[in-house]
Amino acid sequence: MAGYNLEAIEAAPLKDDMDIVIPTIRSLDFLEQWRPFLKHYHLIIVQDGDPSIKIQVPEGYDYELYNRNDINRILGPRANCISYKDGGCRCFGFMVSKKKYIYTIDDDCFVAKDPSGKEINVIAQHIKNLETPSTPHYFNTLYDPFRDGTDFVRGYPFSLREGVQTAISHGLWLNIPDYDAPTQLVKPRERNTRYVDAVMTIPKGVLYPMCGMNLAFNRELIGPAMYFGLMGEGQPISRYDDMWAGWAAKVVCDHLGFGAKTGLPYLWHSKASNPFVNLKKEHKGLHWQEDMVPFFQNLRLSKESDTAAKCYMELAKMTKEKLTEVDPYFEKLADAMVAWIEAWEELNPPVVDGNN
Repeated sequence: MAGYNLEAIEAAPLKDDMDIVIPTIRSLDFLEQWRPFLKHYHLIIVQDGDPSIKIQVPEGYDYELYNRNDINRILGPRANCISYKDGGCRCFGFMVSKKKYIYTIDDDCFVAKDPSGKEINVIAQHIKNLETPSTPHYFNTLYDPFRDGTDFVRGYPFSLREGVQTAISHGLWLNIPDYDAPTQLVKPRERNTRYVDAVMTIPKGVLYPMCGMNLAFNRELIGPAMYFGLMGEGQPISRYDDMWAGWAAKVVCDHLGFGAKTGLPYLWHSKASNPFVNLKKEHKGLHWQEDMVPFFQNLRLSKESDTAAKCYMELAKMTKEKLTEVDPYFEKLADAMVAWIEAWEELNPPVVDGNN
């Protein structure tokens, strides 16, 4: 299989086709280290918490900054669908972007190095993942066959080798792993030092725990399904915003015939959050995930749901019907999902074909 030229991507990094979305409560000094890789891109910064706090952004970056007052002004009565005091506020940036691709990163993440000592260009690798096909229908034991130096193995059906469009590129982290609170408490000193040089497609029908701190996706294909839920202050659950988005987006990808990849690129996650605070935020989710995961595993979307937005509206209805019996919170979440799609479509009206 013909390889993909990573150097060409680094030389022409599709800077006009990707926005970088960053949720934050603090000044963005961390961007200084990212300057060699992010300086060409437009940033959308979503300030969480108190809007009166002044966020400092390093000079030289092209950016928009939105706080809660801006969210309320732009979305009006639908603003309540955007989480407050939770990383899920980032999805407002997904909504207001007009680019094909989104890359979202947390403000405690830094540039990592590969085993040779070279700094990792996460943008170039994510673009490579997104611009080459996924293979969700049949697993290739040499992982991504579209990487340089590999191919489809013997026994891989030629009818499936074209693959499908990739909608999601899920990157990983060195140093602090993305653990839940109980695991943090049991393994407080554990660090991820393993660099696995692999990208693989997550098979169709298989869910995964999506982490939002190093994530890219094709907004045109899957954007409306990348809703990070209603969590944080005023809600009974937090730290499951990216999990909810990952489960929902994967189900929508499977239904619409798109793929999701995980693996490279790595970044350096610098700071472990407080496990006792996390346990307070997560404790309901730790129980509810035993119902949420089977819900997503077993649902089937209708043929009429032929876009990500239609899929998500149908998913909102199913959430209200099936998960409200777990807790009344899910009725509120389902209503927020509907408000999210309504707001998305208001800010991103569907393109009408003038020939029809």
